[in-house]
Amino acid sequence: MPTREGALSRAAAFFDEGHFKSLLAGLVAIPSTAQDPAYEAELARYLETAIRPWVERLGFTATIHPNPLPGFGPILTAERIEDPARPTVLLYGHGDTVRGLDEQWRPGLTPWALTEDGDHWYGRGTADNKGQHALNLAALEAVLAERGGRLGFNLKLVLEMAEERGSRGLREFVAAHRDLLTADVLIASDGPRVDPALPTIATGTRGIFQFDLVLKLREGGVHSGHWGGLTTDPAIRLTHAIASICDARGKILVRDWLPRNGVPAEVRGVLAGCPVGGAEGAATIDPDWGEPGLTAAEKIYGWNSFIVLAMVSGRPEAPVNAVAPDARATCHIRYTVDTDPAGFGPALRRHLDEHGFADVEIREPGVRMAASRTPPDHPWVRWAQASMERSLGKRVQIIPNSSGGLPGDVFMDHLGTPLVWVPHSYNGCKQHGPDEHLLTGPAREGILAFAGMWWDLGEAGTPG
Repeated sequence: MPTREGALSRAAAFFDEGHFKSLLAGLVAIPSTAQDPAYEAELARYLETAIRPWVERLGFTATIHPNPLPGFGPILTAERIEDPARPTVLLYGHGDTVRGLDEQWRPGLTPWALTEDGDHWYGRGTADNKGQHALNLAALEAVLAERGGRLGFNLKLVLEMAEERGSRGLREFVAAHRDLLTADVLIASDGPRVDPALPTIATGTRGIFQFDLVLKLREGGVHSGHWGGLTTDPAIRLTHAIASICDARGKILVRDWLPRNGVPAEVRGVLAGCPVGGAEGAATIDPDWGEPGLTAAEKIYGWNSFIVLAMVSGRPEAPVNAVAPDARATCHIRYTVDTDPAGFGPALRRHLDEHGFADVEIREPGVRMAASRTPPDHPWVRWAQASMERSLGKRVQIIPNSSGGLPGDVFMDHLGTPLVWVPHSYNGCKQHGPDEHLLTGPAREGILAFAGMWWDLGEAGTPG
């Protein structure tokens, strides 16, 4: 007789016997970077040769669509409908990656081959996001095998190939295919856990608002001996402008950028006791950096942050004895749904003017990825937490939104789906840089967690 325990045992065996590792190695070997035009053909190849045959074998009807925006990667949709009266889940993932950065990986590693070293599986996309959506599909396969080819619920899949370019075209695609993608809930995986050892559910993501600060004073540099001390240095002036935005310990001084009523009570409550950790290879957590009076979890999951991404004046690669003609900084704000990004630009302009920096321009301000959040106590969130805790035998932490950005807002806006993000990675995985890797411990828990949820979706007791 098919059982839940049997489904989890099948998923565990698939992982423990090396089958998942072999599967992931094949996915990593496709250099599907969306950030290098030379690899454009690999984006379609990933969907055509790796994903489409797999999901069709699992009983899905699959279609590969061109991106609505020219120059961006294709989008695969697939559906497996058993009974319209049963719940319908939307599964999301992305098969594109950032650049390989081949020359920056440590000796013995290469981005386009999976390399095992202890509990680390190295390779581009192992954590972001090939390994994560592959775990979910492998878990589904185990449940199908245990139930004799049936699920007991309906599943739809959307897999994009432009997430690493801001998910360009996805909003337009979902808006145009609402009937195709409509579902009761989105359950998907991307991003990191709060700690490698603690399974996590995120109910949204922080957004990104980006802008440039520019101060241009003259057409060319002037002699540092003849003019230093007499004419304004744009680099010095721009650094003071930035210092007026954020103090020396990371506290944001443009207070109109922040949630007016502080961290909401429901957010503070769900984050009580929540750890934040990246394990080895991650950056340090500096307790006196950022907003005073907040816990580390509240700072990263319940508050906004200001970051200077890049800053330049003159020619750092070949300095000359001159006062530079201009200075530029690219900055962004990571923000939660508790603030309206439409006010960020006007608030910054007022702030700079009031502090004597009317000459500093704000260029190209705008949202690069919108914030999203499903209430942490939503029935689908609590259902997923209970299912995962039953499968893993340990506590599952809920956070109101992950610290990074994902296109959850697209699905909430056009489909009205609640969001249940179940990350299988961790903060120290080095995604977007050299030596990206997946930890085998969280990965194994991930396939078990999804096998349990896929099984439970076919049983009674799912949310209405």
